[in-house]
Amino acid sequence: MPEYTRKHAKSGLKDKLPKIEVWENQFKRNYTITLIYPEFNSVCPKTGLPDLGTITIEYIPEKYVVEMKSLKLYLVAYRNIGIFQENAVNRILNDFVKSVKPKWCRITGKFLPRGGMKNIIKVEYRKNEK
Repeated sequence: MPEYTRKHAKSGLKDKLPKIEVWENQFKRNYTITLIYPEFNSVCPKTGLPDLGTITIEYIPEKYVVEMKSLKLYLVAYRNIGIFQENAVNRILNDFVKSVKPKWCRITGKFLPRGGMKNIIKVEYRKNEK
């Protein structure tokens, strides 16, 4: 099998995906929204094998709340992208924060075992942190 390349490592990071839409939050208090998408799938950019798992999005909205159908269409689009699991979770966070602009957000990707090993990736964002 060929070596991993820089092309594999960057795969899927710039692919076009559907827009994540929002609507205006009607409450100013802090509250947490948890969204669980148990049917996430993408493709390993090296082997072409499917990666299956659950994506959990937890966030505290500020001005906007995510529109769930657009988020579902965004997540479904990953099934046609070759992207490493770690990159997928980080990209989901980046795209979610860019659209929703939450006070806080955590994305967790729990992937089904491959070769006997399970992968769990967590990444967080806090407003005003760099």
